[in-house]
Amino acid sequence: MNAIFSIPLPKNEPVYDYEKGSKSRQLLKEAIKEIKSQEIEIPLIIGGKEIYTGRTKKAVIPHEHSHTLATFHQATEKEIGMAVTAALEAKKTWNKLTWQDRSAIFLKAAELLSTKYRYVFNAATMLNQSKTAHQSEIDAVAELIDFFRFNTYYMQEIYKCQPIANTKGEWNMTDYRPLEGFVFAVTPFNFTSIAGNLPSAPAIMGNVVLWKPASTAVLSAWYIMKLLREAGLPDGVINFIPGKGSEIGSAVMSDRNLAGIHFTGSTGVFNTMWKTIGVNMAKYRSYPRIVGETGGKDFIIVHNSIEGVKEASVAAVRGAFEYQGQKCSAASRIYLPASLARDILDEMTGMLKEIKVGSTEDFSNFMGAVIDEASFDNTMRYIGIAEKSTEAEIIFGGKGDKSMGYFIQPTVILAKDPRFITMEEEIFAPVLTVYVYEDEKYMDTLRLCDETSPYALTGAVFAKDRQAINLAKDILKNSAGNFYINDKPTGAVVGQQPFGGARGSGTNDKAGSYLNLVRWTSPQTIKETFVPPADYRYNFMD
Repeated sequence: MNAIFSIPLPKNEPVYDYEKGSKSRQLLKEAIKEIKSQEIEIPLIIGGKEIYTGRTKKAVIPHEHSHTLATFHQATEKEIGMAVTAALEAKKTWNKLTWQDRSAIFLKAAELLSTKYRYVFNAATMLNQSKTAHQSEIDAVAELIDFFRFNTYYMQEIYKCQPIANTKGEWNMTDYRPLEGFVFAVTPFNFTSIAGNLPSAPAIMGNVVLWKPASTAVLSAWYIMKLLREAGLPDGVINFIPGKGSEIGSAVMSDRNLAGIHFTGSTGVFNTMWKTIGVNMAKYRSYPRIVGETGGKDFIIVHNSIEGVKEASVAAVRGAFEYQGQKCSAASRIYLPASLARDILDEMTGMLKEIKVGSTEDFSNFMGAVIDEASFDNTMRYIGIAEKSTEAEIIFGGKGDKSMGYFIQPTVILAKDPRFITMEEEIFAPVLTVYVYEDEKYMDTLRLCDETSPYALTGAVFAKDRQAINLAKDILKNSAGNFYINDKPTGAVVGQQPFGGARGSGTNDKAGSYLNLVRWTSPQTIKETFVPPADYRYNFMD
C-alpha cells in the first residue's frame, strides 16, 4: 500500500451513569453476579502460553474479604527467564509490523472494551478493587479506552516529526525505533486503566514487555490480558507475570536486555528500583529508560475571595474520599482561611454524615473498602497518632472495622501544627487533614504548602480574586504537575489533562500525552545524499 494513512481523531469515551432503572445498570449487576459466582484460576501468560507454577495466592473482595474471586499463580526466577526469552523472540516479528497494524490492534481493543467487555471490566474492578460503579466506569472503561485511542494517535504524531531543513541534494529523515531489549511494566492496584496503559504504551511504540500487575488487582489485570489477546496482540509482546515484587524485580533488573521501566507505585519502591539499576549499569546493553509516577501529598488551598463555601466543600469531599482516598491525586491536606473555616467544615460535615460506606455492590454507597489489611492497619495507625496528639484533633470519622471488609470511615483531622505528620506523609486512605491559616497570611501559607511535603503531584486553589489565583500559580509552580483552579485535584482526563508530577512524585512523563510515548522510542537520524562529491578537495584550496 502506498497511501499515507491517518489514525482517526480520538474522542474521549462517554461515561455511563448507571442510573436506577437503566439497562446499563441491569447489565452491570448481572456481570457482578456472574464474576462473584465463580472462582477462577489465573495462570501466567508467557509467549502466549498459560503457565501454572503451583505457587498461588488468592484474589479477594476487599469489602468482603472472606470471598475469593480467583486463585492466581506467581512467577519465580525461572518464569522470568522464560518471559525474557519469549519477549525477545516476539520482538523479531513485532518490529516488522507496520505502525498501522500495531495501531489497529489497540484500536480494536478500545472498541471491544467499549462494547463486549465494558461490564466485565467494571464488575471485576468493583469487586477486586472495591470501586463504586462510577469510579470503576471512569477508570476501568473510559480512561483505558482513551489510553488506547489517544496513544495510537500520539504515536502517529511523533512519527510525523521530521527534520525541517534539508541542504540541496540531501534528504534528512528520522526513524523512531523501539528500545533495544524489553520494557518492565509494574502496575498499581488502584487504577485498572493504569494497569492497562503501562504495558500497552511501550508496546504501541513497537516494544515488548514484561508486565507485573499488583497482587491486589490481578483479576482486572487478567481481563486486560484477555482483551488484548482477543484484539490480536501477538504472543510474547506482553507477558503477564504476577508475583512478589522484590523477587520479580531482582530477576528482571539483573538482565542485560532491560531497556526500560514503566512504573506506578510508591516512591520508596521506585527509589529502590532506580538504585538497583544504577548498581547494574555495567550489565545493560543500553541505558534503561526509567519512567515513574509515585507518591503524592495533594493539597487544596482556599482563599477568602470565594463566593460560596459549597463548591470548595464538595471539592474537598470528593477529592479526598472518592475511592477511599486511594488515588495518587487524592486531596489529603487542605488549607482554609480562618474567616471561612467554620462554614466550610460545617458544610463538609453535613455531606460526610450522609456518606455511606460499604459494599460497592450496593449502589447507594459512596465509599467501599481500602484495598487490604496492611492498608487498613497503616491508616488506623495514623488515625491513632492524631487521636493521641495534642497537636491535632479528629473532627469527623476516625473509626474502622475490618471484621468483614476493610472499612474506614471518612476521617477529617484538624491540625494545629502545619507540619503535623498527617500534613506531610502520604497515607493513601480516606484521611483529610485541615490547617486553618490567618487570612492575611495567604502568601505565607502558599510558601508553607510548597515546602511541607517532598511530593509534587496534584494541587488546587479555590479563589475568585485573580491576583490570588496568579500568586498561587507562581508560588506553587513546582508543587504540582497537575494544578487545578476552582476544582478538585483528582479526575485527570486523557487528552485533556496529561497526568504526572515531579519532585518525589515521579519523572513527570505525563501519561495520556505524547510526552510519555516518546520515552519508548530511540530515534535514528538518517541522511541520504543523492549525488555524493567525487573530489576530496574544497573550493578554497589552490
